[in-house]
Amino acid sequence: MAYILYGDKGTGAFCVEAALAEAGAPYEFREISLDKNEQRAPQFRALNPSGKVPALQLPEGPIATETAALLILLAERHPQSRLLPAPGDPARAQALRWLAFLAAEVYPMVEIADYPERFLDDHTAAAFLKRAARDRIRERMLVAEAAVAGPWFLAWGFSALDLYAAMFSRWRECRSDGWRDIHLPKIGAIAAALAQRSAAGPVWNRHFPAG
Repeated sequence: MAYILYGDKGTGAFCVEAALAEAGAPYEFREISLDKNEQRAPQFRALNPSGKVPALQLPEGPIATETAALLILLAERHPQSRLLPAPGDPARAQALRWLAFLAAEVYPMVEIADYPERFLDDHTAAAFLKRAARDRIRERMLVAEAAVAGPWFLAWGFSALDLYAAMFSRWRECRSDGWRDIHLPKIGAIAAALAQRSAAGPVWNRHFPAG
């Protein structure tokens, strides 16, 4: 039985798909187009009432959501993949710390920066909100950048945290006006290394063909 991953290219579905690939787990990718607002359709909301991607249907049937939670779940279900340090390993505390940091401090700001009109009707105020959210994302990504051990985020080695951090660096708020290339060199090096991995690499290149 296979996993079914619902998502769109270039979204949070990337790191979940890459984790599935690294684990060698069979899966099917079902596209939910954000451009067509398919994430708001009743059929998808029946799977994930929040109307957000990704959503992962487990082989035994239930739906699981929330990107960071899915990465931890896949690491637990496929320990041989070494997606995260094992429970009891001191490195696990740092892996969970930074997964939670990105999930709590960066991810919510992305929706505000991308869709400020969901929060404010006034166009002028929405523009200010958009900029403030972008600046907050960049500030928090600098905190993550400073924590990178190199060549991977953790000195322990490659982990699902690398998939997560590199994904954020490819989104508009970090990418625009060349900010990422100047300010996130260590996370940029992680992204370049991901593109070369035999399992995650093809997934990376499909979701982020521009590099």
